[in-house]
Amino acid sequence: MNNSSLLRNLVWSMLALYLPFQGCKSYGGNDDKGELTGRAPEASWETNVIPYGMVEVPSGTFHLGQADEDPTYSKINMNRQVTISSFYMDDTEITNNEYRQFWLAVGELNQQRGANPPTGDDKYVIGVDGNKELAIPDFMSQEELRPDSTVWTKDFANHMGDPMQEHYFSHPSFGSYPVVGVSRNAALEFCKWRTYHMNSYRMQNGDAEMPKFALPSEAQWEYAARGGLRGAKYPWGMPYIRNGKGCALANFKPGRGNYYDDGYSYTSPVGEFYPNGYGLYDMAGNVSEWCLDAFNPAAYPIVWDLNPIFLNPSERKKVVRGGSWKDISFYTETGTRTYEFEDRARAYIGFRCVMVSLGGYSGLN
Repeated sequence: MNNSSLLRNLVWSMLALYLPFQGCKSYGGNDDKGELTGRAPEASWETNVIPYGMVEVPSGTFHLGQADEDPTYSKINMNRQVTISSFYMDDTEITNNEYRQFWLAVGELNQQRGANPPTGDDKYVIGVDGNKELAIPDFMSQEELRPDSTVWTKDFANHMGDPMQEHYFSHPSFGSYPVVGVSRNAALEFCKWRTYHMNSYRMQNGDAEMPKFALPSEAQWEYAARGGLRGAKYPWGMPYIRNGKGCALANFKPGRGNYYDDGYSYTSPVGEFYPNGYGLYDMAGNVSEWCLDAFNPAAYPIVWDLNPIFLNPSERKKVVRGGSWKDISFYTETGTRTYEFEDRARAYIGFRCVMVSLGGYSGLN
């Protein structure tokens, strides 16, 4: 380091010690001397605030689409290179306990909103002592949002699913298992509540609002599932569904009539199998996951190659990814696409949330 660099560093060090003792006025205030110096918002903000239970998926470029043969000859997931900006993603699927927190909270919030409905379309209301607060969103009813436990019997013909129907959502032994029996519409309501729940707390503490929680786009989901591995067929990368000792690497259906070979007849507790390179669990198997995109067999050629997404509100078929406990290994591959109708609830479909990373959304983390 030369003498000029040493001097420059010394000057900056002295300024760092001096500035905290300055007066309350700052640039952009009354002493801007008529110049355009800028004013920051009043709310405080810290970069890289990772929500609890989430991990950061860094920006990157990858080949969207199939990572192996297309045995169905569907030709709906042809490869295309795209870029994904960084975001946060739940490290596991949403559990019964987490969904119960939302379900109970919505019942209370709907009562509060009914007694004090917001006026107009303003996002905020004036709360105690004149403080600005988030207006309570208009949620679906608590009854509509309760997981449909009958899916355990009606999804499968001639199947004794009564014990699962009776206990899966209500019994504490299943608290850490992924929630099922929720439609995509209910999953979107969960995202809306989670956003309100977090930002109400942040506003009370003078912090800036966080971006909205959302379902992942199909491209975000596939990019995250590959865990940073180029062309990965599975989240762990290797071309096999078992390790060298013959142990299953995900909760799926290993063969005809064989569900228990991975250790679980139905779903497993979240996080029971090894995570991928981004620290995400169960991106293959356990339960399939709702995505934000509408399903279109020809979506890949028409979406943009930067943060692609295909939205079509009139299309009731929505993308589902990841495969589940009742699926063969083909559906657990990172590039396999499938769908379900947005208002349907199934015993094998759950979800997880994402949030854009404002500090690194440009890719400059």
